[in-house]
Amino acid sequence: MAYDEDLANRIRELIAGEPDVTEMRMFGGLAFLVGGHMSVGASGQGGLMVRVEPKDTDVLVTKPHAGPFDMRGRPMQGWLRVEADGLRTKRQLEPWVRRGVAYARSLPPKR
Repeated sequence: MAYDEDLANRIRELIAGEPDVTEMRMFGGLAFLVGGHMSVGASGQGGLMVRVEPKDTDVLVTKPHAGPFDMRGRPMQGWLRVEADGLRTKRQLEPWVRRGVAYARSLPPKR
């Protein structure tokens, strides 16, 4: 399954004007990197991948449409998957994108 181009465009609109943002194809989707760190991505499996503060993972996976991001069958702390049904409106999508961008921005820039 290819990533959702409409979702990618909606993410672009939300992060327009953010400094040091790049796009990179990864995990079968399209990732948005801030300072070289992944922040959010349009997943190749559908929905949104979001990078968050690892200590917040357990609370955030209880939010509607959110769940753990699994890598090879193992849930990864600091990463979430938000189902497409929870991203239909700007009001639903924007907080996740802002959270991912803020966390990536909190990390030291990669060289």
